Amino acid sequence: MMWEVLVQPFADFGFMRRALVGCLAISLGATPVGVFLMLRRMSLTGDAMAHAILPGAAVGYLIAGLSLGAMTVGGLIAGMTVALLAGFVTRATALREDASLAAFYLISLAAGVLIVSTRGSNVDLMHVLFGTVLALDNAALILLGTIASVSVLTLATLFRPLVLECTDPQFLRSVSGLSATAHLTLLVLVVLNLVGGFQALGTLMAVGIMILPAAAARFWTVSIGALIAVATAVGMFSSVSGLLLSYHFSLPSGPAIILVAGLAYGLSLVFGPVSGLAARVFWGRYLEA
Repeated sequence: MMWEVLVQPFADFGFMRRALVGCLAISLGATPVGVFLMLRRMSLTGDAMAHAILPGAAVGYLIAGLSLGAMTVGGLIAGMTVALLAGFVTRATALREDASLAAFYLISLAAGVLIVSTRGSNVDLMHVLFGTVLALDNAALILLGTIASVSVLTLATLFRPLVLECTDPQFLRSVSGLSATAHLTLLVLVVLNLVGGFQALGTLMAVGIMILPAAAARFWTVSIGALIAVATAVGMFSSVSGLLLSYHFSLPSGPAIILVAGLAYGLSLVFGPVSGLAARVFWGRYLEA
């Protein structure tokens, strides 16, 4: 029974195995980046950047159809362009970074949807917005594995500057010139992982696997290393569970994966030992006694 429910879908079908490998790679690369975004109080930046890659991917689609290379390059160019423009506007004007990012991401989202919907079909638009995790091919898996490897190696190399940039950026600026490098590297990793996640989960779902596991992990530990480990585990569990739910109940795979991650966040919010609602009620009553 357990074999049929948990293992047989992956043992019998190659598309399920490829989807599993792709989602595990996304979890390994994206969720640690989500932890640093959360610590930097930039979680909504991930959502903005996820929408920012849409027009570039749409232009790549117009040029070469559903080509992995064209849509990836287009998404990278669009995402980095929006990040640089938002940074320039923030430094050159009185507009704050969150407002400039919101403005650019809304423009990007509208432009991307307009391009795809006017030159493609509704099926193409759904593919771009929500991804096709069950249709990953070998080229997509190589791309996702490469992005995950680059992300892990980069985070390991710049771990200390990134931690300081997230926890005490003023101190990092006073003792080192790596503050700007760490911030820019984090934005590059965000765009890179969103472009990878876009191939499987689409622009609307890709940011979910980056942010939700990180937010769930925050209720279980305060150590940054442990946060990364717990977030990665939650991301991988959500991937496996979401794929199994989509297989057994004929659900769309991407939303199923993100909803499982959302359930993990909800349970963590209630039962997590670090500032979870149940823990707060328990310790409040204990202190009153």
